[in-house]
Amino acid sequence: MTEKPPMVIIVDDDQSFRTFLERLVGTVGLKALPFASAEEFLRTSPPDGPACLVLDVQMPGLSGLDLQRELAQAGHQLPIVFITGHGDIPMSVQAMKAGAVGFLSKPFRNQDLLDAVREALSLDREARQRRGEVASLRSRYESLTPREREVFALVASGLLNKQIALALGTTERTVKAHRGQMVQKMQADSVAELVRMADKLGVVAPH
Repeated sequence: MTEKPPMVIIVDDDQSFRTFLERLVGTVGLKALPFASAEEFLRTSPPDGPACLVLDVQMPGLSGLDLQRELAQAGHQLPIVFITGHGDIPMSVQAMKAGAVGFLSKPFRNQDLLDAVREALSLDREARQRRGEVASLRSRYESLTPREREVFALVASGLLNKQIALALGTTERTVKAHRGQMVQKMQADSVAELVRMADKLGVVAPH
């Protein structure tokens, strides 16, 4: 599946500065999507491909920090690079603690912004890949029968077939049959891989 081109979303109430930022990221082949306010941005759908936000801290209406908070509450995990002409240390600390990739005060070096944008896009690309892997795992896990899920959890916890049979009150032969089906559906090559899958899915063996 071909990845969508990366997108740099610019949210700043200063039109001339939005244009400057759009041209700047364009010099390294990146496409920009500008918005004049946080509210305008929130009315749009999230991008399909890797993206990051270049966000002004102080704007009329919702501030950059307000938008960061709203996105976090909504579960949107876009990496953010903050830009401000009036920043202070507590403000930057607050933004970085909340997960911002960068916090640049004007005037800044163009290269510093481009480096921060590249880092943010790389982080989003990796996060999307992880979410895709977990979604694929979840789909495979949901194809298991209730008994196969029990066997999966117990195998991932390190139990042998004989121990699993005892725990489930069944025969070792039956466990082997369920285990074979489970391994095939989960597309696992080893017990170690099943352990990693269980960890990613948050599956734990019943006590």
